[in-house]
Amino acid sequence: NDPEALQKFMDAQGQLTSALSRLFAVAESYPQLRATDAFRDLQAQIEGTENRITVARGRYIETVQAYNTLVRQFPVVLTAKVIGAEPKATFEARSDVGDRPPEVKF
Repeated sequence: NDPEALQKFMDAQGQLTSALSRLFAVAESYPQLRATDAFRDLQAQIEGTENRITVARGRYIETVQAYNTLVRQFPVVLTAKVIGAEPKATFEARSDVGDRPPEVKF
């Protein structure tokens, strides 16, 4: 219900995606690191987590879209106005994070 909290969450998601991209870019420079079981396990866990986040994000967006459509339709719009139900902001993933290569500093 809090647009500011949603914006903070979207920003945090973008920062996390960017940080993970940088981590994997750095790992490409270190074959010994990529070869370790611990790093491969970490990479698999991160990929699984990213997949779960993507599925949850998709479900959230679908639910918000269905809700927003419902509260705008007649006769629900009349009841929605009475109880103060308003359309909600949807989650928008930052597309600019994946469009540029990560900046790696040593």
